[in-house]
Amino acid sequence: MTDAAVLHIGLLAMMTAAKLSAPILLTALAIGFVISLFQSVTQIQEVTLSFVPKMVGVGLALLITGNWMLHELVSFTTQLFGQIPTLINGG
Repeated sequence: MTDAAVLHIGLLAMMTAAKLSAPILLTALAIGFVISLFQSVTQIQEVTLSFVPKMVGVGLALLITGNWMLHELVSFTTQLFGQIPTLINGG
């Protein structure tokens, strides 16, 4: 196993992690921004106000993108397991 192969696998793993976490993180970011803007406009300074909408939004994001996320993760794992003989032989 060469250094380039290790770096390539690490890069693929980080890219897969970024793709899988993006829908959830972007949903939480958007909802947090909207709630924060609402709190600024109405001058309501309650810290726990954004928890329930974020929880519902992240749950909906998981429902909508969960199948795609699972498919991407299975595809990455299958590809990684398929590369094991090549990596062991040093090819």
